[in-house]
Amino acid sequence: MRPFMDQDFLLHTETARHLYHTYAAGQPIIDYHCHLSPKEIAEDKRYNNITEVWLYGDHYKWRAMRSCGVSEKFITGDASDYEKFRAYCQCMPKLIGNPLYHWSHLELRRFFDCDLTLNEENCDAIWKMTAEKLADPQMSARHLIVNSGVQMVGTTDDPADSLEYHKQLQNEGFATLVAPSFRPDKGLAIGKKGIKAYIAALGEANGVEITDYETLLEAYRVSLDRFQALGCRAADHALDNFRFVTPDEFHAKEIFSRALESDGKKVEPEEAALFVCQMLRFFGKEYARRGMVMQLHFGVYRNPNDRMLRQLGPDTGYDIIHGANNTAEFAKLLNYLDGCDGLPRTILYSLNGADNDAVATLCGAFTGNESGAPRVVQGSAWWFQDRLDGMRAQMRSFAGLASLGNFLGMLTDSRSFLSYPRHEYFRRILCDLIGDWVEGGEYPNDEAALAALVKGVCYQNAKAYFNL
Repeated sequence: MRPFMDQDFLLHTETARHLYHTYAAGQPIIDYHCHLSPKEIAEDKRYNNITEVWLYGDHYKWRAMRSCGVSEKFITGDASDYEKFRAYCQCMPKLIGNPLYHWSHLELRRFFDCDLTLNEENCDAIWKMTAEKLADPQMSARHLIVNSGVQMVGTTDDPADSLEYHKQLQNEGFATLVAPSFRPDKGLAIGKKGIKAYIAALGEANGVEITDYETLLEAYRVSLDRFQALGCRAADHALDNFRFVTPDEFHAKEIFSRALESDGKKVEPEEAALFVCQMLRFFGKEYARRGMVMQLHFGVYRNPNDRMLRQLGPDTGYDIIHGANNTAEFAKLLNYLDGCDGLPRTILYSLNGADNDAVATLCGAFTGNESGAPRVVQGSAWWFQDRLDGMRAQMRSFAGLASLGNFLGMLTDSRSFLSYPRHEYFRRILCDLIGDWVEGGEYPNDEAALAALVKGVCYQNAKAYFNL
């Protein structure tokens, strides 16, 4: 029997162990998509206890605790931080097979030098040990990033954001590039109440009075200028249940005017879809012209539980996988953008693992690029898929239908400064997969080729793709 999570955890062959320890483990991290708070980085936030840094805002853990029957009082409610941590410890023995079981123990070991097993019996010892460690100034937000070997963090930011904290970090010369990523979702929701107030805020933030479609585009261009001045490399769009409608600027102008006038009330779903596609044409051309990467996230059904949405709000662990496959709709979008010189480097992520093969082949239809590097690529296993079997399935699909050697590797998509061991988890799975192929005689034991492959997926491909 192998020890629990030893140094060769997840590495089942000699080749896998060699590749991981020699080439993967020491690679820097490019975390090109996450939800870390720029404010907390700029202020170099310190944490009083493990609950603050671990359980606050982590909907992965909240969802797992609910699956164990934990009362909301001990998840997002008014229980003490200690009580919430104890509730999480009580859940852990039941979470066999859940990635949180591995991630949580990796984080304890890498950041707290703690090899205790998470359970109710060890709760008090871990609570005390982590509190003592968090009192060390080296456990502040900035140190957690730098000491994890992170070269770049791509935060997720609204076009109306002042980006004041990114400016502060740039002016102070923080060692890690903290680059804003352009996330214009709010401004595309023109059929929802509140759009009028948001558009006013967008205009104010960018020094443009938005009165019509033309001034809307002007405000977005100013915002993109501001983002790029602070190192922005990428944009991100959440396109839940996306449907392609051929862009039509004339009707988009009229729809936008009506949305402002009625605060979204007089916009039909078909019109909202047309407006989104018209704006994707605008954004795609801007991203291509500016050399930015466009990330498209889809396959999500958000907020299915109305009662809990009213109680807790969005992004609290209640979103689910959308079962519909709308890959054909994205094919139409990519085809349209490609035909009007508006298709930038693009990463596609589906929350539905059943979409892996379809997305991989879709990328292959639009991947050609004069630079010699692929233009449209599939992103890593996302959200509910970034578990052991989900990552393996996504990489096997990508390898079988595309080019694993050009894969961009892992990202945390996280709100936690302790999430970087997820890169280690990914790298171990990657090396184990490659090791199986080599020892099974399916790939030659070519040291130079294997080293280039592993280092590329872990670090160098993303570095080149994002022009770092």
